[in-house]
Amino acid sequence: QVHLVESGGGSVQSGGSLRLSCAASGDTDKTKCWGWFRQSPGKEREGVATIDHYGSKMYREPVKGRFTISQDDAKSTLYLQMNSLRPEDTATYYCSADPHPCDPFGGSWYDTWFAVWGQGTQVTVSS
Repeated sequence: QVHLVESGGGSVQSGGSLRLSCAASGDTDKTKCWGWFRQSPGKEREGVATIDHYGSKMYREPVKGRFTISQDDAKSTLYLQMNSLRPEDTATYYCSADPHPCDPFGGSWYDTWFAVWGQGTQVTVSS
């Protein structure tokens, strides 16, 4: 079993940057797909970025060129570097993990793909 704990959220002005971290413990060597999701009030949780066990990364269109997903070599920490933040990026951000490979055809953008979730960290971007 994998346990995930997010940190790094906060409040920032439009155009600013934040780096989210997700500390992973447990059977991380069995995890093949890692993801960052976000959820705004009244909206469904949506995938933001994924990275697989080979290091291949995928990004949703709204964050391409602004967000970067990465992981340390030990796969003990997952990161999301967020630059050029916009008010519409305001949400609770969650990290996720699953023992199945990421779906290159988009299946990993749905929260049903992932078995393990962190508790979330709030990001607020003001204009």
